Amino acid sequence: MNSETLSLDEALRLVLDHIAPLPPEDVSLVESVGRIAASDLYALVDSPSLDTSRKDGYAVVSGDVAGATQEHPAWLRVLGVMAAGGAHRIAISPGTAVRVLTGARIPDGASGVVSDEYARKGEDQVAIENSAEPGNILPRGSDVMAGTCILRRGQKISPLMAGLLAVAGHSTISVTRSPVVGILGTGDEITAPGQPLLDGKLYASNIITLAGWCRKYGMTMDLAIVSDDLSAIRTTLQDLSTRTDAILTSGGAWKGDRDLVARVLEEMGWRKVFHRIRIGPGKAAGFGMLNGKPVFVLPGGPPSNANAFLQVALPGLLALSGHPNPGLPRIKAMLAAPLLKGDCEWTDFFFGTLSFDGELPTFVPQKKRSRLATISDATAIASIPEGFDHLPEGSIIDMQVLD
Repeated sequence: MNSETLSLDEALRLVLDHIAPLPPEDVSLVESVGRIAASDLYALVDSPSLDTSRKDGYAVVSGDVAGATQEHPAWLRVLGVMAAGGAHRIAISPGTAVRVLTGARIPDGASGVVSDEYARKGEDQVAIENSAEPGNILPRGSDVMAGTCILRRGQKISPLMAGLLAVAGHSTISVTRSPVVGILGTGDEITAPGQPLLDGKLYASNIITLAGWCRKYGMTMDLAIVSDDLSAIRTTLQDLSTRTDAILTSGGAWKGDRDLVARVLEEMGWRKVFHRIRIGPGKAAGFGMLNGKPVFVLPGGPPSNANAFLQVALPGLLALSGHPNPGLPRIKAMLAAPLLKGDCEWTDFFFGTLSFDGELPTFVPQKKRSRLATISDATAIASIPEGFDHLPEGSIIDMQVLD
């Protein structure tokens, strides 16, 4: 589509322009946690369904106990006890009270509840030593009222929200389907974890890292490893495109003699959108569509692979999952050391760690190296945007949070 090197903003815009959320599916409330609501949801019932007591105590006519004190209590006849969920009902009148437990229905005729600490129980009477507090009554519908919108389309469902949906009468929720992501590692030098490691080989760490990120966001993975063989890469890509919703390729991303992924995709007729972004690390990232499925081409070096995924592919996969603002969460933090780069026309990224000792979090950048060990304990990413060649120590900027 465009062979020029793109800015990160341009690349992200193109990715999101080509991706629409997957169709919705109905899941249970527990399964809905962490998912994205596919439609607005309204309360089906009032909760609580009637006026209930917030405290263990005595339901009373408020006028009977107005001004009551420990020295001058109001004596009331106790008619009985009501507990949460109880079916029987008791009506009170002036001069009487009903013992109520937390969550119990408020008896007919009661206008207040006096908590136990202000009551002295006799044989069939109770001495009330304080006025009744209206706040001890939880009114019907005070959590949710039937017909009230409690969840908007595009919202992520938290455990607390799932609980609110339950009390509002829901048992299943329509959410955007989470994608199945095909992850293809390529290279004669890589071996699947758990297999014997021969001389000159290394274990395929990138696909594990990518799968870990996908799992963190509730996606399902389909992993494959192939050697630098045109036919094997073509067959695997074709298979993945039929049984997954999106594909990540790792390695073979550029134009070297052994970089075969882009060549195979061209032969398969993919619709290339871009292939090269002005970011470091990760400039060789590409994106296109194969058989209607988004394909993200990621470089093989671990920091480049991770950064290209986090900056470009992850937002695309989250958009596929229905997230309205896809991407890593952000936080403002202060730089503990200056950040430097050589080319003002690029966006440069720095893995590092956050500490929370002061008023603002502090970001400590890690040294830029090419291996996984240098970034494995990173908790955040800072960047120098295009147009700048450095950021001084003490700068307060937006950070992407990894953990």
